[in-house]
Amino acid sequence: MEPTKKHSWRAKLHEIIYEADTPVGKLFDVILLIAILASIVLVMLESVESIDNKYHGLLDISEWIITILFSIEYIARIVVVKKPIKYITSFYGIIDLLSTIPKYLSLLLVGSHSLVAFRALRLLRVFRILKLTRYIGESTNFVRALKTSRAKIAVFLSFVLILCIILGTVMYLVESKESGFTSIPRSVYWAIVTLTTVGYGDIAPITPLGQFIASIIMIMGYGIIAVPTGIVSSEMTRINKKDVHTNTQSCPNCLDSSHQDGSHFCHKCGHELNHD
Repeated sequence: MEPTKKHSWRAKLHEIIYEADTPVGKLFDVILLIAILASIVLVMLESVESIDNKYHGLLDISEWIITILFSIEYIARIVVVKKPIKYITSFYGIIDLLSTIPKYLSLLLVGSHSLVAFRALRLLRVFRILKLTRYIGESTNFVRALKTSRAKIAVFLSFVLILCIILGTVMYLVESKESGFTSIPRSVYWAIVTLTTVGYGDIAPITPLGQFIASIIMIMGYGIIAVPTGIVSSEMTRINKKDVHTNTQSCPNCLDSSHQDGSHFCHKCGHELNHD
């Protein structure tokens, strides 16, 4: 008799690879994370000429071992899902592919091995181990707050831009070319840098009046920086929702992983979730 979907090898493998709610799933992600970090360290060591000259063979073999492991993982991820194309074209699917092919490409194209830096993006999976996905609701609120307040922020940024143009023009008239204010665009650049309290120091006023204006701009900068924060914070407070805990269960059909604790079916496509 054919094993049921719940207890099939494919469902079990899917639970291990795509989820982190079980000990085996967590162990898989930890091993994957260690392999990613090891790969990045290897690439960094290879960039040091003295180390590469001395241990090139060992570094190359180690990188091939990690590449083969990633290749097996990539194939396994495709096999266990019901819609492979959905995974292949997803964000993580593309990142997984980009992190696997560089070593193979290095056999054909010189310099392509540096593409392994894409593996750094795979470190995002550490969030599943730490179960930070339970905070996805708060991040959604933040995005909603930004969208709701975009008109206010746009008006504010327009005001700041106009203010920088005016202040830059004034400083161009007050200061001389010897102090670095050689044109209005360059003076506007200085005004933006000063108003945002960055202060590179490549341009600086030397006249008493210019220094006085610069001091006023610096003080204004502290208040101006706080305005967008206040706008977004007020919107987040207004749309604050009840906290909804989620787990790392991934739907084998649509790959969605934002399910509430205790869910038995995918809230997006209705497919049954894997359970022990």
